[in-house]
This record gives sequence, C-alpha cells and structure tokens, in this order.
Amino acid sequence: MPAFVADEQDIQIDADELLRLTQHVLDAQRVPGDMEVSVLLVDINTIAELNARHMGKDAPTDVLAFPIDEPGESPPGAPSILGDVVVCPEVAREQASEFGRSFDHELRVLVVHGILHLLGMDHADQDEQREMFALTDALLESFQ
Repeated sequence: MPAFVADEQDIQIDADELLRLTQHVLDAQRVPGDMEVSVLLVDINTIAELNARHMGKDAPTDVLAFPIDEPGESPPGAPSILGDVVVCPEVAREQASEFGRSFDHELRVLVVHGILHLLGMDHADQDEQREMFALTDALLESFQ
C-alpha cells in the first residue's frame, strides 16, 4: 500500500516513524493495498490557510483530512487514493502539554485521527467521539 510522508516545515520529526504508523493503521483497518494515502507536515501559516479555505475557520488547527476515494470506489486498474492528512507539528507541540502528552505522542495521535477521518469516522456526537478516540488509543497501543 503506497503511503507517503512529506515534511514541509522546520520542527524536527521522525518521518519514518510516522510512515510506519500510517502503514500500521491502514493495515489494521484493512484498507485495500492499492490505496494511496499521504501525510503532509506543514507550518502554522499553511495549516491556517487550509483551515480557512476548506473549513471556513480563520485560525490554525492541528490536523485536517481530505478524503478522495472510498475503499472499493475506484474501478480496477485506476488509481485509488484514500486521501491526504495534513498535520501541523507546531500546533501539536503547543497542545501536547495541554493534554499531558509528549510531542511525539501528540503527532502520532493526530496522524491516526486524520487517517480515521479519511476512513469516514467522525466525532460530531458523543458516541462517535467515544468510538473514534477508543480506536485511536487501540491503534496507538498496538503500534510497535
């Protein structure tokens, strides 16, 4: 399964670990092996611009997910792209201490969270939130 991590910001992160985590989540969620997903790490200005343009919110955010194809949606032989996850390490670093987590753990949480959004999960109500956050925790626990 093609997974990609592109680091376009200045805070040092372990892109290889995030790539392995992405692959782990896709495998655990049984995403078809021909689906592509990318994780893009951006600076605070870029995430703020994307958040304003796509979500109508004039502020930076931690993670955005842009789904493209659903599993099984593309015809055989055609490219199949699950979507893109955009994470802002600067925001992650700021909020990690608020949540009592390490910066690295917060980045992992955001990557998993974004991928689950690509897979159609949401947290609009309490039940959805409980389910999504429990799955996030389980996926992180099972990641080596």
